[in-house]
Amino acid sequence: MAQDIAQDITQDIVETLPSHGIHVPLVTPFTRGGEVAVEALEALAHEVLDAGATGIVALGTTAEAAGLDEAERDLVTGVCARVCGERGVPLTVGAGAGGTRAAEASLARLTRWPEVRAALVTVPPFVRPAAAGVLAHFTRLAEVSPVPLIVYHIPYRTGQPLDAATLRALGALPGVAGVKYAGGGIGEEAVALLGDLPSGFDVLAGDDVYLSPLLALGAAGGILASAHLATDRFAELAAAWRAGDVATARPLGHALARMSAATFAEPNPAVLKGVLHAQGRIPTPDVRLPLLPASPGAVAAVTAMLERLG
Repeated sequence: MAQDIAQDITQDIVETLPSHGIHVPLVTPFTRGGEVAVEALEALAHEVLDAGATGIVALGTTAEAAGLDEAERDLVTGVCARVCGERGVPLTVGAGAGGTRAAEASLARLTRWPEVRAALVTVPPFVRPAAAGVLAHFTRLAEVSPVPLIVYHIPYRTGQPLDAATLRALGALPGVAGVKYAGGGIGEEAVALLGDLPSGFDVLAGDDVYLSPLLALGAAGGILASAHLATDRFAELAAAWRAGDVATARPLGHALARMSAATFAEPNPAVLKGVLHAQGRIPTPDVRLPLLPASPGAVAAVTAMLERLG
């Protein structure tokens, strides 16, 4: 009975979850002593929301979640929850694991922050179950999760490509709100998925470079690391495609794609942190091993593109 009630509540949230627009997966800034720079993180959250972001994401890949210990992950989530609560915007938190039991435990922890509106959960990495196993995994997680799920489809990291039919089956599950689609390009499966979406299931672009064409095909928005930069222009692009303003959307989409490509010229989020530090928005450009800081040339290239964007 309790599980049925939880599922009903989660489904109600799915139906009202504002997954459209631009969601920014925040970096985790560090102090010179290597600790989480709490004030800078809070400021970043407010800055991107002031510039037009629909919501923020904590503990995504861009946050270097794998390099944070449990206390740091809780600290980051708490800061983001406080900002989202103050601003009345959705917070999505990266959760999940390669095993279903561990993923359940990760999701259960989210009850500590009532501001969390969704969980971003990767397709199980390394294990590479069959499509039926992936479906069973997410069926179980959707049954027990305290918040709706956004499936994180990123096969070049998980080693687990899913076709449109499997993603459509995931999208039909009660408690699954959408998919962060980071397929490494726009191929037949992406077109097929966007051409026939389950009711209440949104596609959010996850490969920054392909945001504009995915919006043109019907994506609801994006979860985009490079939207830390020129956030207002990313929001403008999403609004333009939503309004059918092709004359605005097409050239802006190309310009933002070039900037995004430069931001990912070295492993994420090294270049992004370098630019944010150069802008004075975070105290250091530091990333945690095995990542290394960005080269000066990569930071300069993105800075020049931002100047041209205005």
